[in-house]
Amino acid sequence: MAKQDGKCTPFKTTCGGQALLEGILMQGPGKRAMVVRKADGQLVIEEEEVKPRSGLAKLPFLRGLFIFGGSMVYGMKALMRSAELSDDGTAEEEELTGIDKWISEHFEDEKAVAIIVTLAAVIGIVFSIGLFILLPTALTGLIGLAWTTMPLWARSVIEGVLKVVIFMIYLYLCSKTREIHRVFEYHGAEHKTIYCYENGLELTVENVRKQPRHHPRCGTSFLFVVIAVSIFLSIVIFTPLEIENTFLRMALHLLMLPIIVGVTYEFNRYVGGHDGPVCRALRAPGMWMQNFTTFEPDDSMIEVGIEALKRVLPEEKGADRW
Repeated sequence: MAKQDGKCTPFKTTCGGQALLEGILMQGPGKRAMVVRKADGQLVIEEEEVKPRSGLAKLPFLRGLFIFGGSMVYGMKALMRSAELSDDGTAEEEELTGIDKWISEHFEDEKAVAIIVTLAAVIGIVFSIGLFILLPTALTGLIGLAWTTMPLWARSVIEGVLKVVIFMIYLYLCSKTREIHRVFEYHGAEHKTIYCYENGLELTVENVRKQPRHHPRCGTSFLFVVIAVSIFLSIVIFTPLEIENTFLRMALHLLMLPIIVGVTYEFNRYVGGHDGPVCRALRAPGMWMQNFTTFEPDDSMIEVGIEALKRVLPEEKGADRW
């Protein structure tokens, strides 16, 4: 796997993105842009203004919840839109069935899309919680039935190990599918483009290609830290309180999730913006996990990343400083 040093750049931007199907979604301080390459090579560009956060959405630890929720909704919406735009038209149009058909029949087109996207985001969150949080707790409970003398600290450690293992297996299996592998190549293009900009270089294919594909402020690192924080809280809370019941531990994991997301955001925000040896060590596991979710892009993918980033850069220099 590719070697990377995890160093921060002198300038750090708040601009960030998400890989899509044959495209990239970028967001800056005041604008969001989606660039998708169609089957005929044409680039489709869609832009929208981003409302500044206010009130509770600006407060430390709470802002992470708003940012995470918004990213899920807008990311899912963009992913569905990119699938529609990148379709080469060779597949037969599928007839709507089930809940999709019911929603389309009872709501106007825009409302129907909004409802479907929201449902998809909710299902995605529920799936992630079930797979990465509840499943490890349930499996550890089954192990406890055989190992009746298992100490509570060992139970928390086993839960943590299972969370990491399941997360890694999930990412590995995803990377082995052709479509997702291409998405991960676009992910690499997104990182390289942002790195090029942060290094103060002209946004050209040649300059972007030279940049590392791993980035300190990545969603993969965020998800890994979510798991790490949940493991830490399990050890420091469940062990001294002697919480053994599997279903109670599941319920408490769910209740702690907003706290975990808030803490994780602030953690990533700090370590991703500092380049001391301690911060580099803290973000190293998340950087390593990007070996599963980022791959080297081709030049056409880099072109998409450059176009997407240019669309969201602020007119005032430095307005996007981290």
